[in-house]
Amino acid sequence: MMAALSPNAQWVLFSTLILGVAAGIVGCLAHWKRQSLMSDALAHAALPGVVIGYVLAGVKSLPFMIAGAAASALLGALFVQWIRTGSRVKEDAAMGIVLSVFFGFGIMLLTIVNHLPGGNQSGLDGFIFGQAAAMVRKDVWMMAGLALLVVLVVAVSFKEWKLFLFDPRFARGLGLSGRWMDAMYTALLVLVIVVGIQAVGVILMAALLIIPAVSARYWTHSFGRMLILSALFGGGAGVAGTLISVKGEGWPTGPFIVIAASALFAVSFLFGARKGLLVGWVQRYIRKRRDARILDGNRIRRDERLPRTISEAERVH
Repeated sequence: MMAALSPNAQWVLFSTLILGVAAGIVGCLAHWKRQSLMSDALAHAALPGVVIGYVLAGVKSLPFMIAGAAASALLGALFVQWIRTGSRVKEDAAMGIVLSVFFGFGIMLLTIVNHLPGGNQSGLDGFIFGQAAAMVRKDVWMMAGLALLVVLVVAVSFKEWKLFLFDPRFARGLGLSGRWMDAMYTALLVLVIVVGIQAVGVILMAALLIIPAVSARYWTHSFGRMLILSALFGGGAGVAGTLISVKGEGWPTGPFIVIAASALFAVSFLFGARKGLLVGWVQRYIRKRRDARILDGNRIRRDERLPRTISEAERVH
C-alpha cells in the first residue's frame, strides 16, 4: 500500500497518523475533564493567529503561522477563564462567546488579507477546512515533532493525570498543583490544535479531538485503556481518511478523516463492549428473561404449596 502512494502522500499519511494519535490522547483528557467544547472553542480561536502570523512573516511560513495560532488560542483560553471567573456567565457559554468572536475576527482578517495584492494566492483559506495535500516534508517533520512531544508528556506524567482528573483533592494533598496541571492541559490542547489545523482545519479539528475519545469510552471504563484506544482510533481515522482522499483527484483529506472517525464512533456506539447499544439490548434481554424465570419459579412453588395447604385444612376439619 505504501509503495503505491506518492512520496508526498506518504508524508501526509505519516503526519495524519501522528496527529490522530496525539489528538486522541489529548481528547481523552478533555473528555474526562468535561471540557470537550473547549477544543472546539480554541480551534476556532486559532484562526486569527494564523492570519496575523502570515501578515507578520510576509510569506506563508508555517512556523510563524503556528506561533500565531498558538498565541491566539492561548488568548482565547485566557478569555474563557476570565469570563467564567469574572462574571456569572457559565463555562460553556464563555466558550461559545470566545468561539464565535475569535472565529468571526479571523474571517474578517482573512477577507482583508485576500483583498491585498497577492493575498488571494496565500492559501490561507485552506486553514478553515484543512489542506493536508499541500504539506511538504519540512511541515510534516515539524508537525510530527510537536505531536510526539504531546504523546511523550502525557505518557511520562500518566499517574499525575490520573490523580488530577479523578481525585483532585487527593492530588492536592500529595502536593500536585491543580493550577499547574490546568496550565499543562491547556498547553497540550493548544499544541495539538495548532499542529492539526493545517491538516484538518480549524472547523474540523474539534471533531478529531472529541470523536475518538467518545468512541473509546464505549469499550472500556479504564482510563489507561481508554487513552490507548482513543489514540488508536484517532490514528486509524487519520490513516483511513488520508488513504481515501488520495484515491480521488482533489478530494480533501480533513473531511474524510472526520468521516472515518465518525464511522468508528458508529461501530463503537452499536457494538461497544461496555456501553454499546447492542450490548445494552442483549443485557436487558437477558435480565428480562432471568426475571421472568424467577417469577415463573415463584409462581410454580406457590402453586405447589396451595393443594398441600388445602389437604391439610381438610384433614383438620
